[in-house]
Amino acid sequence: MTSITVHPGALSALLDWYATLTPPSLDGIARFYASDAQFTDPFNNVRGHAAIRRLFEHMFETVDAPRFRIQSQVMGQDEGFATWKFTGTVRGKVFSVQGSSHLRFGADGRVNMHCDYWDAAALWRQLPLIGAPVRWLQRRFSAPTP
Repeated sequence: MTSITVHPGALSALLDWYATLTPPSLDGIARFYASDAQFTDPFNNVRGHAAIRRLFEHMFETVDAPRFRIQSQVMGQDEGFATWKFTGTVRGKVFSVQGSSHLRFGADGRVNMHCDYWDAAALWRQLPLIGAPVRWLQRRFSAPTP
């Protein structure tokens, strides 16, 4: 297996884009993602620019003031890893979720695989309507503390 070395600034440039993401900046997807890039998270598994863009358009349609705050980043030869905090408001309720992203870059420095890891229940606990049942389930299934 041959490994490639991607310019170390590729991850930083991508994360800067995320930190300032707006609906108009979605036009930059092709700059950062390969045309057949795969993007997965707890709710989605899509491939290609159009599908990735639709994920973010949906985010802007359903979340008020969404923002990614990048906390840390590490870049290897062709892989990067970042931790972040995602914040926003849904139906007047502010929420925040900690997460991380594992990214693989192609020789051209664009992402060909992006996998986000975060606890969907952490988000649900903070949302109107479903928050109370999710918190009840969490209490029900957590181990007793001494």
